[in-house]
Amino acid sequence: MRLSIALDAARGLIAATALLLCGLAAAPLWAFDTQAEAAYVIDYNTGTVLLEKNADEPLPPASMSKLMTLYMLFEGLRDIDSLTLETRFPVSERATAMGGSSMFLQTSDRPTVEELIRGIVVQSGNDATVVVAEGLAGSEEAFAQLMNDRAEMLGMTESHFENASGWPHPDHEMSMRDLGTLAVRLIRDFPEYYPYFAEQKFEFDGRVPSNHFNRNPLLSLDIGADGLKTGHTEEAGFGLVGSAVQGGRRVVFVVNGLPTREARAAESQRILNWAFRQFVEREVVAEGRAIAEAPVWMGAEESVGLVAAEGRTMLLPVLAQDEVPGEVVFDAPVTAPIAAGDVLGELILRPEGLPEARVPLVADRDVPEGGFRQRVQTVGMLLLERLGDRAGDAL
Repeated sequence: MRLSIALDAARGLIAATALLLCGLAAAPLWAFDTQAEAAYVIDYNTGTVLLEKNADEPLPPASMSKLMTLYMLFEGLRDIDSLTLETRFPVSERATAMGGSSMFLQTSDRPTVEELIRGIVVQSGNDATVVVAEGLAGSEEAFAQLMNDRAEMLGMTESHFENASGWPHPDHEMSMRDLGTLAVRLIRDFPEYYPYFAEQKFEFDGRVPSNHFNRNPLLSLDIGADGLKTGHTEEAGFGLVGSAVQGGRRVVFVVNGLPTREARAAESQRILNWAFRQFVEREVVAEGRAIAEAPVWMGAEESVGLVAAEGRTMLLPVLAQDEVPGEVVFDAPVTAPIAAGDVLGELILRPEGLPEARVPLVADRDVPEGGFRQRVQTVGMLLLERLGDRAGDAL
């Protein structure tokens, strides 16, 4: 049995029944078109995907793939007893020969793990990533294979790593969705290390003052931005894996393929403004809330209440937040005996243009089997209904 309903998200009441759920397809009022060649935007608290553009296409990630190197290093700090922030790693000639952005390490240096983290996050040091790779796996090649194995375990299906730095290689690719998945895991799995991503300046031994500053253009804008990593190559263009918190909500986004630094900064800020202004987080259903009544077969009562087994908070478009269309689905009638808490159906919520949510519905009370007289009356009523149906057919 299916009952169409609309839930009043503001007051938590059933606002209407028999709501029309179908109609002509149209672009949501809050639709957004980014100038980036590829993009992925997700609401961290609810996991709601707000924007996808070429999100599953493997692309050159440039330095944004350094996030995977950092994830592996953070896992090492968590899982390897002998590895701490004060551990020092040797610097190989291979590391010092790396081009591009750099910590300007020398073979005589013995940087600490913490210095290497800051050098990767703030200075985007390619040399620092090689030092980490060799320190954890013996060689960059072996580390890249570990990166691939771990990415597969994390569900990053469109990623392949050939190095620790993101240095251009025809087979070194990541999708925007995978980068978003990785960003969420970094924030969730390693809150103790995540503050490094908000650091705007790091000096390693005072070397090359021009490379002391974080390239993330959002960190200085006072919009709640606190990470994560920029990227740029001639082939990939300008990209950013970013995150910001406003009003208790966190938004994570990935953009790539922008033509200039200025375009990257402007588009990233535009995405955050849109994501925070056009959506609101609401508790749509409270745990234990009465949703519907289901008829009971052969029971001591004629019906049983269906209540939400759990509360559900959803992200809703600001312009369509008052009512959330949905359906109550259950098999009717429900056969007695019924115990309070038995799962009898589900509530399916379908906010405009966003993923649906399903909430189990359970019996609000016990309904025992009816006595002999009730069961005889129920069977008699059923027989009368069937006889009436046959009489109608005969006419």
